[in-house]
Amino acid sequence: MEERMWDRKRIRALRRHLGLTQAQLASDLGVRQQTVSEWETGQYEPRGTSVTLLRIVAERARFDYGGQEDEQG
Repeated sequence: MEERMWDRKRIRALRRHLGLTQAQLASDLGVRQQTVSEWETGQYEPRGTSVTLLRIVAERARFDYGGQEDEQG
C-alpha cells in the first residue's frame, strides 16, 4: 500500500524539493540514475527497500508525501 504513494509525480516533487538531480537522488538511494528516471516517467514504480528509503528521505526533508494518513488508516 505504501508503494502506491510513490507515483512519478511525487518522486519528481521530492527530488525537486531536495534540489537534487536524478543522479544525486539515485546515489542517495543506492540505485542507478536510470532507475530514478524510469520512476519519474512512470515506466516502473519503486518497490521494497526503495520505498522505505524514499519515505525516510521525505520525512527527513519534511516533505509531505501523504504517508501519515495511510499509516494510521
